[in-house]
Amino acid sequence: MAPVIQVLVALIVLVAGIYDIRYRRIPNWLVLPALPVGFALNAFLYGLAGLKIAGLGFGLAVLIYMPLYIVRGMGAGDVKLAAALGALVGWQNWLLLFIFAALIGGVLALVLMLAYGRFRKTFWNLGYIIWELAHFRSPHARSEELDVRSPRAFRLPHGAVLALGTFALVGARVFAGG
Repeated sequence: MAPVIQVLVALIVLVAGIYDIRYRRIPNWLVLPALPVGFALNAFLYGLAGLKIAGLGFGLAVLIYMPLYIVRGMGAGDVKLAAALGALVGWQNWLLLFIFAALIGGVLALVLMLAYGRFRKTFWNLGYIIWELAHFRSPHARSEELDVRSPRAFRLPHGAVLALGTFALVGARVFAGG
């Protein structure tokens, strides 16, 4: 990942993370310009190969995040942020970023689950989600608290989790010397 991309990505996720914690949304004015910038910057740095890098990163992010949005497990801002990050960092770095964010998000979710005494309820909801999806039904249709748009939902600001995952990835790259 080129240094200019690292700096740009760090700035984007920092603003997105703070905004998501504070307002529970990720603004379009931040993520929509980042998408074409990701394609243009990669094309400038790496030519046609850069366009492929950006396209595959964008595509992988949409492929993974869009189903979560469709079943209302994630907001549209999260999908747009992930797609913009994919276009900026490419599919390989985005996959690593996703893994870091998933691990960090899992730990944070466990901490919050225990802190709020929601351990049993969370595992019941997880079983319910799996059951509904196995029967090709959207879990939010019969349980309002499983709709990320509902005020009754117990949510984790995913923009902040993506920010932490991004900083962990960049830190790991710096620590590993690459």
